[in-house]
Amino acid sequence: MAEKKENPMNKPEYFTNRELSWLEFNYRVLSEARDKTLPLFERLKFLSITASNLDEFFMIRVASLKDMVHANYTKKDIAGMTATEQLTAISKKTHEMCSMQYSTYMRSFLPALKKEHLIIINHFEDLTDAQSAYVDEYFKRDVYPVVTPMAVDSSRPFPLIRNKTLNIGALIREKKGKSENSYDFATVQVPGGLPRFVVIPSENKGDTTIILLEQIIEKNISKLFLNYEVICAYPYRIMRNADLTIEEEEAQDLLIEIQKQIKKRQWGEVIRLEVEEGIDKRLLKILKKELQVGEEDIYRIGGPLDLTFLMKVNGMDGFSHLKYKKYVPAKVPQLNNDEDIFTQIRRHDIVLSHPYQTFDPVVDFVRQASKDPNVLAIKQTLYRVSGNSPIIASLAAAAENGKQVSVLVELKARFDEENNINWAKMLEKAGCHVIYGLVGLKVHSKITLVVRRDEDGIRRYVHLGTGNYNDATAKLYTDMGLLTCSNPIGEDATAVFNMLSGYSEPAGWNKLIVAPIWIRDRFYEMIDREKQHALEGKPARIIAKMNSLCDREMIIKLYEAAAAGVKIDLIVRGICCLKVGIPGISENISVRSIVGNFLEHSRIFYFYDNGREDVFMGSADWMPRNLDKRVEIVFPVEDETCKKEVMEVLRIQLADNMKAHILQPDDSYEKVDKRGKTLICAQDYFCEKAKEEEKMTEEEVEEHRRVFEPLYKIEE
Repeated sequence: MAEKKENPMNKPEYFTNRELSWLEFNYRVLSEARDKTLPLFERLKFLSITASNLDEFFMIRVASLKDMVHANYTKKDIAGMTATEQLTAISKKTHEMCSMQYSTYMRSFLPALKKEHLIIINHFEDLTDAQSAYVDEYFKRDVYPVVTPMAVDSSRPFPLIRNKTLNIGALIREKKGKSENSYDFATVQVPGGLPRFVVIPSENKGDTTIILLEQIIEKNISKLFLNYEVICAYPYRIMRNADLTIEEEEAQDLLIEIQKQIKKRQWGEVIRLEVEEGIDKRLLKILKKELQVGEEDIYRIGGPLDLTFLMKVNGMDGFSHLKYKKYVPAKVPQLNNDEDIFTQIRRHDIVLSHPYQTFDPVVDFVRQASKDPNVLAIKQTLYRVSGNSPIIASLAAAAENGKQVSVLVELKARFDEENNINWAKMLEKAGCHVIYGLVGLKVHSKITLVVRRDEDGIRRYVHLGTGNYNDATAKLYTDMGLLTCSNPIGEDATAVFNMLSGYSEPAGWNKLIVAPIWIRDRFYEMIDREKQHALEGKPARIIAKMNSLCDREMIIKLYEAAAAGVKIDLIVRGICCLKVGIPGISENISVRSIVGNFLEHSRIFYFYDNGREDVFMGSADWMPRNLDKRVEIVFPVEDETCKKEVMEVLRIQLADNMKAHILQPDDSYEKVDKRGKTLICAQDYFCEKAKEEEKMTEEEVEEHRRVFEPLYKIEE
């Protein structure tokens, strides 16, 4: 048997490590926080996001690498790094990032906020006498009844410190009879049920002054240990391994197994310890020993721990002049009349673009179906939904109205497991047929099927999307959707739900591309087709927009196409393991990341195909998990007006020179050089366009879109 030849493009130096690429993304978010051209409160929001991003990164990605090290797993990643090497590189980079976060907060934000008459008290010693009295009274009235001081001694073991909670560690000594060198450890959890910061009286009229809750507790901590002297007290916070390991094959009931695993998150290994800079060495020694944390996992913070409180500061009243005006999503012109939604979908396919356009049509699609006497069945996949979801309410109402309702609720949606379990139980009580995901696979596809008896027979109406059925995040994430009653897509939608609810795997598909079985080969086929066109001297172009690109084989396919002469533009928000500028390999590839007011979330794929211009949208990134371990759906956009609308999204994003960061050969990202160019911010452009089209008739919208330029002609 002939030995399999190694692909010359499969070299570690041709790939970037996934985790380091993600950290580059968080640096791009941090760069928005540091951008003084943005309104100050918008910058606060971005700094808060960098902190919450980093928390999740540690709980999942760093935790996973630590598990590999414990298991003596030595296999290298696509960039040739072992888990140990990755952890070393991550530790160095995240310590640098934390320094930059806090220098931004302390040196830039605090003085800038003070100029705008918002004072954040950095330490309780900075309080005036009047403020000090107010804070003490607040502690006595609101905090003291809630907090629980926990001492550690021979009869009281070290308590469970919960994941992500803020705590205050103290060294205490009995006031009588103890020597100078004798002390005990005590800890107090900062109550999560109380506001993180408190507005207190200001020294100057017109100012707003706030103090953080941990400072109030620290100031009054001696009142919690009356017979003791408090030697020192410092805040600390831990991050635990929250990467659930679910033995799905052995689980008799997936719902019960996941409920068990959620509880274990509070007991996971400590993978990060944040302490206040200057913490007493004796106190830190106890925390290190009891929490079993190595020096490399300790982060000494020069400011308040857990900067996610800045999102709450961003929401304070009275500072609207320091924020962008809240954008109100525009109505969809094709649906801006009194006809029912099914009549309008029958007329032609409709593309939806959120948050520029309202998410209401998606909610209305399910709501109208739940009440329509001609609707026979509703089937839907749910991955993440909002806390008070109108879609869930409509599905429950539909079942109560006697319709057949089938819902796949993905219980393994990370950090939404508990929420989804509650929704699943509620839907079951209402009479819906609920599927709790699939063993071994996550169902990440976004699809709704409505089966309706029309005058001319049974017709299937379908919504397909790139984002979740979540009316809350639809105001914050850029996503796209398609409403259609195309018969081939309707047949495919039925096949999808039959596959999810039973064991009916179709022999093939009319239009949809479905993971995990069919999607990889189909994308390979389309990339290879562009490569062949280039080899034949024909124009060849690929544009792909996604959240992450880290699949080795997909990257190699792109390298091969680029080397053959295909021009490839990638719009990748987050992780990108592909390298640009490799001589003879990736010189025809450009990568840009757009970080703006909304979170870029849509997945769009364009292939020139010798002038045919194939356009697809879907739920799948080009990551191994999406291509091989999830149920994903990618769908074609075939209606010419809809196709032009989607292609315009790509065209404008490639022209963005305000929020786009361009990947460099050294793996860094740089903002576009704007000198001498017309300034284009893609997100602002689509906000204005949606508002403009909202006022147009359907015919005017179609005419407006006919002038869109063909994509293959775009040069950077």
